[in-house]
Amino acid sequence: MINVNLIKKDFPIFKRKINGNGLVYLDSAATSQKPKQVINAITKFYETYNSNIHRGIYTLSEEATDLYEKTREKVAKFINADKEEIIFTKNTTESINSVVFGYFANILRKNDIILLTEMEHNSNIVPWRLLAKKLKLKIGYLNVNKDGEINLRELIAKLRSRKVKVLGITHVSNVLGTINPIKDIAKICKKYKIRLVIDGAQAVPHIKVDVRDLGCDFYAFSAHKMLGPTGVGILYVKKELLNKLTPFIPGGGTVLEVTKENLRFKDNVERYEGGTQNIADVVAFSHTLDYLNDLGMENVREHEINLTDYALKKLSKINGLEIYGNNNPERRAGVIAFNIKGIHAHDMATLLDEKGICVRASHHCAMILHRKLGISGSARASFYIYNTKKDVDKLIEGINYAKKVFEK
Repeated sequence: MINVNLIKKDFPIFKRKINGNGLVYLDSAATSQKPKQVINAITKFYETYNSNIHRGIYTLSEEATDLYEKTREKVAKFINADKEEIIFTKNTTESINSVVFGYFANILRKNDIILLTEMEHNSNIVPWRLLAKKLKLKIGYLNVNKDGEINLRELIAKLRSRKVKVLGITHVSNVLGTINPIKDIAKICKKYKIRLVIDGAQAVPHIKVDVRDLGCDFYAFSAHKMLGPTGVGILYVKKELLNKLTPFIPGGGTVLEVTKENLRFKDNVERYEGGTQNIADVVAFSHTLDYLNDLGMENVREHEINLTDYALKKLSKINGLEIYGNNNPERRAGVIAFNIKGIHAHDMATLLDEKGICVRASHHCAMILHRKLGISGSARASFYIYNTKKDVDKLIEGINYAKKVFEK
């Protein structure tokens, strides 16, 4: 059980007033708020340890390196991987690009098929599209049904063609909240010898993720969506594939030797972390993991199921409001996209902001999905550990306020 009132005290931003109202932050799917433990850790690093890592043979550098590498160990433990399988990037987008252009650009051939889904974020579409254009590949999409889910029978049918070489899929949809059955999908992919790339940006902050149990080849996520700093991404690469991954951003820190004739990369994950890394924020991310571990991811998930269930029931009672995705909170994360007939999503977000309520309004970088739904955009409320039923009640009040404005 999570004590939200106690948790909220750890987040300085909730002292703010927006337009004279207490802050109701319902946009954690875009980025989460940060607890004081993480904020203070950033300050402490710059006050106490600031130096560059890996190549210094003085105390400050050795201490900074140790803190940086301990974070890698914590990340690995958090998702049940080995530390040698964890690469730091700047976000999920860079992680996916690293896989697309560092691995698949080397193995895919003309007319090979890349399989995606209609619910993907642009970060798991655009890189594949660019690669397809460059190598003359084909791209297929798994359909999203009326419940916001994919059909595994359709997946099997598409894989039987033997031309599909990779499936790129989100673990949790950033619009529908759909939790895809990755473990079942991985078993199917393994049967047909298909590589599996997972966008886990909306999953790792909210549900327990075990990459070994899932059976995926690549898994990408970001620190900033799970109480951590911006500018830190994580890429899990299954150990046997690491040596087949070409460094996406080569340069300083990635090589053992450079001559006029030869180039020799390091034989560990440092070969994939070119240049000076976002050291302070990686170190602070360690405190994020401590925070979530102390709460327990099972408790985080339980809290969000209860909150999502409450919100779905409340929202469904509003006339003219349409919710996208499955209405079963057990099968979705705490992300609810909606529209009110006659009110543009941007207008809805603007009017909610007058009441201090933060929601996202757009296509949420999921244009293909919105076209499938027959809409240009949607308003989206997303929940996390610091949200309460009172926040949902404020959202309902705000939506009713917006309706009254448009009725005038």
